[in-house]
Amino acid sequence: MKLGIQIVLWLASIFFAYKIYDSINGPIKFNQVKNERYAKVIDRLKDIRKAQIAHKDVKGVFANNFDSLVKFVDEGIFTLIEKKDSSYLEYDRTYRIDMLREVIVIDTLGTVSVKDSLFSGTERYKKMAYIPIDGVQDSMFRIKSEVINKNGYNVPVFEVKVSKNIVLFDQNKDLVKQENETVSVDGVNGPEIVLGSLSNVSTNGNWPTIFDAKQN
Repeated sequence: MKLGIQIVLWLASIFFAYKIYDSINGPIKFNQVKNERYAKVIDRLKDIRKAQIAHKDVKGVFANNFDSLVKFVDEGIFTLIEKKDSSYLEYDRTYRIDMLREVIVIDTLGTVSVKDSLFSGTERYKKMAYIPIDGVQDSMFRIKSEVINKNGYNVPVFEVKVSKNIVLFDQNKDLVKQENETVSVDGVNGPEIVLGSLSNVSTNGNWPTIFDAKQN
């Protein structure tokens, strides 16, 4: 009888010790996994941003789907130009004197492919659409572009995003719920990781600067 009680107490002690350990270690491991996955997702979003900015520079608008964006990187061409300030004297009939005129001279230097300029030596841009997390490799970012009116001007904008629930699909549900409610200067706020905006002129992401310290 006494031995049975001792075994029960011993097992209970192990169980509660594990629960205490898990309550402390669980959030630590969750944050490690979260930060590693966020870094991978954000690195891919930075590739998308580079490609989208180039797309707008060449075509005047942002791409509205990944097929168009990848095709643009494959086939797009940058025209290299050089701008120089220059001036010359021109006779002014009103004042009857030579007056200095200032102009900007634009010279075309040549062309370079978008692929070589942005992704030289790599074809990782071909995977831009896909979330780089084991277990959800077939899931894609959501992408959309529009032209909005801002202060009387038509301005191209775009947005790319992914739900944190997808990125953290196999993690503790309670911790994921807490993460979705994050409001912090050093956190990724809200339930999604977002690049750009459909309501504001921005190519920034909603992540803190710590994720920008890592160079691709």
